[in-house]
Amino acid sequence: MRSVFKLREEVSMAGKAVPRPRKLSVYLYIPNIIGYMRVLINCVAFALCFSNKRIFSVLYFFSFVCDGIDGWCARKFNQVSTFGAVLDMITDRISTACLLVILSQVYRPGLVFLSLLALDIASHWLQMYSTFLSGKVSHKDVKDSTSWLFKLYYGNRIFMAYCCVACEVLYILLFLLAKNRTENLMDVLVNSTKQNLLLGGLVGISLFGWAVKQAVNVIQLKTAADVCVLHDIEKKQRP
Repeated sequence: MRSVFKLREEVSMAGKAVPRPRKLSVYLYIPNIIGYMRVLINCVAFALCFSNKRIFSVLYFFSFVCDGIDGWCARKFNQVSTFGAVLDMITDRISTACLLVILSQVYRPGLVFLSLLALDIASHWLQMYSTFLSGKVSHKDVKDSTSWLFKLYYGNRIFMAYCCVACEVLYILLFLLAKNRTENLMDVLVNSTKQNLLLGGLVGISLFGWAVKQAVNVIQLKTAADVCVLHDIEKKQRP
């Protein structure tokens, strides 16, 4: 009889549902806390951007580096969450957008930076939306893409990290190199390469990674738009 009761107890315990984690616990995931810190760091950085360019650059780049740290923590401590991924992307997009807006006021033609801002937001927003329509877990899942550059970018973390770092470094350099608010973009780029060989090399390396990232944004925009259009076509063909 004891063994029968014991068996029933074990079956009863096994049938109980695993308790769901509380909402607060997800908000307090280590990578999400790092995400909150990034938001605060960016707020301080942009508050000081015109009064102290060097401190701004250090804080802005440190916040960018934390983007990689929170991803590592999420995988290390098994704390990957949808909220964390969205927080991460929003922080990235807003911080880059703010810097591009500032550059558009410093350089002429400012439309160049505003166009880059529009491309960045539109491509990532469409990519996220198309990810949900496709039922994929991550917006970085591009295995079914026909573009080799698109697959290389999202399939190779080192290459993607280089392109992202190069893009942000280029924007920071342009901000540091601007001496007044009516700078000509091409003049600053050409003069920087002539004045300092090391600086010119850094600008060149950053320009290449920046160019690749913009090409990926264009491909991403078109690919994601195609997914949305195909979804509409399939929806209309359903009885």
